[in-house]
Order: sequence, then C-alpha cells, then structure tokens
Amino acid sequence: MANKIAVLPGDGIGPEVMDEALKVLHRTEEKFGFKLEIEKGLIGGAAIDAKGHPLPAETKELVLGVDAVLLGSIGGPKWDNLAPELTPELGGLLALRKLLNLYINLRPAVVYEELKESSPLSPKVLSGKVDLLTVRELAHGIYFGQPKGLTDEEAFDTMIYRKEEVEQIAHVAFQQAQRRRGKVTSVDKANVLSSSKLWRKVVIEVHKEYPDVSLEHMYVDNAAMQLMLNPLQFDVILTTNLFGDILSDESAAICGSLGMLPSASLGAKISLYEPAGGSAPDIAGQGKANPIAQILSLAMMLETSFGQADGASAIRKAVDKAIADGYRTGDIAKAGEEVLSTSRMGDVICSLI
Repeated sequence: MANKIAVLPGDGIGPEVMDEALKVLHRTEEKFGFKLEIEKGLIGGAAIDAKGHPLPAETKELVLGVDAVLLGSIGGPKWDNLAPELTPELGGLLALRKLLNLYINLRPAVVYEELKESSPLSPKVLSGKVDLLTVRELAHGIYFGQPKGLTDEEAFDTMIYRKEEVEQIAHVAFQQAQRRRGKVTSVDKANVLSSSKLWRKVVIEVHKEYPDVSLEHMYVDNAAMQLMLNPLQFDVILTTNLFGDILSDESAAICGSLGMLPSASLGAKISLYEPAGGSAPDIAGQGKANPIAQILSLAMMLETSFGQADGASAIRKAVDKAIADGYRTGDIAKAGEEVLSTSRMGDVICSLI
C-alpha cells in the first residue's frame, strides 16, 4: 500500500512552485521505484475564498489521515484585515501546527558557492561554505505559555519549559549533528532567564549520551552577532521557540534568497514540510518564482518521513548541479544572466535526477 501525503498548495506562488515539486517527486518515484499517494487540499487564503475558513474541516480530516504534509506558502494582503482567528497565518498555519502536534522545526541554511554574491555578507566572511541547521522548539515557550494578557496599561507573556520538552528537542539536535559535522551550539539566555537555566542544564545532561558530538553554549545576543561575523562556525543550532524564530530568519537572510530554503516541522506521527519564504503575491502567476525551496522541502520529506534517503540525495544533487551549471530564476540571477521561468527550473532539476 502506498504511503500517503497531503499536498496543500496554498496561496500566491504556492501552487506554481508546488507543481514543480510534484514534477520532481514523480521523476524521483520513477527513478527509485517507490510511489506516494497524493491528495490535495485547501489552506490559507484559497480555503477562505472557497470554504470561508483558512483550515476547513475537509482539510483537517485530510491531514490527520496521511503520513506527511507538503505545504506551500500561504497568505497575502487580500486577507490581512480579517479577524485574527480567520487569517491564513493564525487560523490556517498555526492551527495546522497545533492540530498535528508539531514540536520541532528544522531549517537548513546553505550558501552556495556560485551564489555568494547574492548574500549580504562580504566575501571575507563567506570564505568557506556556510551550511547550518537551526533546530527550533516549536510547541512551547513564550508563544504558548500561560498566563498571557494585554490591557491598556500592561501586557505579559509567560515562558515555560519543562524538562521533558527540552530533552525531546535536544535528542533531535544531537542526532542531526551526528549526521552532519558533529557540533551543536545551544543558544539560550541563561544569564538572565530561569527557563534558559533549566534549558542549559538539561541539554548538558542529554549531551552525555552523544560523546561523538561537541557541545557549546552561546547567549542569544552573541549568537545573533556571530551569525553575521562568522556563520561558518555553526553546524547545528539548538534553541527555543522565540530565539529560533529570530535566528532561523537571520540565517535565511545570509543565503541571499528565501527561494532556496526548505524547512520541516516534525510531529510524533505526522510531519509537515514547507518552504521558508512567503507567498510573494506580487509575482504570483507570472512564472517568476523560484521552486527550489519547495523542491528541497520535498527532499526533506522523502528522507525524514519515508526513509527515501537515496531519492532525497538525488534531488539535492540535482539542485546543486543546476546551480553549478548556471541555471537561475530571477531572484538569484546576476545582471546579464539568462533567467528561467518557474516551470523551466523544475524541468532542469528533473532532467538532472
């Protein structure tokens, strides 16, 4: 019986780049002899327009019955003025994360040698290959802690972490490091925050189970600075929901284009894979979007949820080869370089698998 995925194309450029990811999926299936059953659903603005809600009942039922979710970007100005619980972001994406009990976000950031000119950092800083992974706690911390309140005179949020929550994500970070270059940088604010003191203590304890991985601790303000000064020093960054939200976006900026960056949000049973960038409604429907982030999110899904490591590797190598051979969409092209359409870039990557 085929493994089943829910495909939620989303809004803006979402459907365009999703088409290319599915094109790559079909090519990979042919090459490596596996098959995934695909069922599409609505989320975000597209779901609001069709069903009156950013996460309709049909989509909830769909995603709870699959092995993984491949999500496109969602949202846009058209839906910004709705009640918060009906916006694509809060009523759609955050509600979906809660529904699936997603607890860890993995966001890789790679600066390709051929695309270093697109990075805002100087060539001196980018003297080697930047290849880091942020492992962000996704289900707890200050975004979800209670009590929480807002009046005209005061506002408050609560940051809570429990030992088992820190243990869970720490194990994932160390295991990821074992598959990479063997280094974890745990980012906290243990000089000020009680929750960070517990975080650091628990990470140190978990580290004892991974003697082949090195561990360093860094305060979040210093980590933000070090990402700009020397991003090559990082392999795996392990951190909280709030700090991870900020640092993963900062690491993405180093790469020069969000169109290159995938992400995965892991759950106990069902995981979700999506590009790091937004729905870019200003270029939607024009064939200008870069599909690589969506395609690399597909690769993360194949490897993590379905054990198709060879297929995932083939996709990543095809993307690397496309970039090395000079194929460019508009977001990563230099003046004078040929600019490929969204569909053409997908075709090129398929041809290289």
